[in-house]
Amino acid sequence: MPHTPAEDLPHMRAALALARRGLGATWPNPSVGCVIVNQGRVVGRGFTATGGRPHAEPAALAMAGYAAKGATAYVTLEPCCHWGQTPPCTDALIEAGIARVVIATGDPDKRVDSQGIARLREAGIQTDVGLLEAEAQEILAGFIQKTTTGRPLVTLKLATTLDGKIATHAGESQWITGPEARRMAHAIRGRHDAIMVGVGTVLADNPELTCRIPGYEKRAAVRVVTDSHLRTPLTARVISTARETPTWMLIRHGTDHARQQAFTEAGVILIEIPPASAGIDIKKALQALGKAGITRLMIEGGGQIAAALLRADLVDRLAWFHAPATMGGDGWPGVQAFGIEQLADMPRFTRTRITPLGNDLLTEFTRR
Repeated sequence: MPHTPAEDLPHMRAALALARRGLGATWPNPSVGCVIVNQGRVVGRGFTATGGRPHAEPAALAMAGYAAKGATAYVTLEPCCHWGQTPPCTDALIEAGIARVVIATGDPDKRVDSQGIARLREAGIQTDVGLLEAEAQEILAGFIQKTTTGRPLVTLKLATTLDGKIATHAGESQWITGPEARRMAHAIRGRHDAIMVGVGTVLADNPELTCRIPGYEKRAAVRVVTDSHLRTPLTARVISTARETPTWMLIRHGTDHARQQAFTEAGVILIEIPPASAGIDIKKALQALGKAGITRLMIEGGGQIAAALLRADLVDRLAWFHAPATMGGDGWPGVQAFGIEQLADMPRFTRTRITPLGNDLLTEFTRR
């Protein structure tokens, strides 16, 4: 009996839902979902495991067992065809006797890039590509960004008053938004590989930068602090807990070696970045994080780092929480000045979603 798109859609949607479950936990690998169906019955499901292995396809095949023979596999990303730390997923599908593979989108990794599709077709497996491709690419946006540009997908999160302020002129900032908005912010953290702040935020707020929502605690997103001269106190929460939660610091070349040793002994990983006119070169910082495997990076402030990223056109997503309050011109802005003189030079975004959260509002944007 021939397959129809109507029969394929719910199975690919299920595979995409599985892929979403792994966001923030599979780096440096992409989060992929796989559903195996035999004669209309789902016999196997899988998604990329924490740390990136095993991949989705072998996990689903292990569940399916002998029922995989003659079945259709729905996969959100083109199966890999090269040997890495695990065998090729194309070989696993072929050896299991899969009759048809439906792929949402191709893999831009030069080690794969249509070769996985060709390998399946050479083995006589019907291979269809492009079902719900846009949805799959949104889930894979971080992996695609890192693979094609060398840097992670950047989400800038701001929590401000209606007039864009993050703290009073005296520095008080906790809390501008309510508990519902803060819970959502933690959920967004849980879908990213790393959370980055500037040293000013550490000095002002002494944050933990962890995700405190049930189900996310074990993911332990990497905490990244940009601190060109290592001004962060060794007693700061992100330093005192560095052996329990991965903590990286981006510093300038030539920072005091004795100071570096103290942070290293505390369990912090130091990454040296070339200097810029102020602080570190933010473009090279993102490239360094990409090289280290980070695919999805969430920026949580403060105003200086937000301005540096926007000025360099490096913000891909905006998650802007607005509290229904105003603070006035002497409050601290969520984004510091970055030299815009003409309207045509402003970074522009497209609104994608508005979510009421108690008395607050979350508006999400993507880069044009």
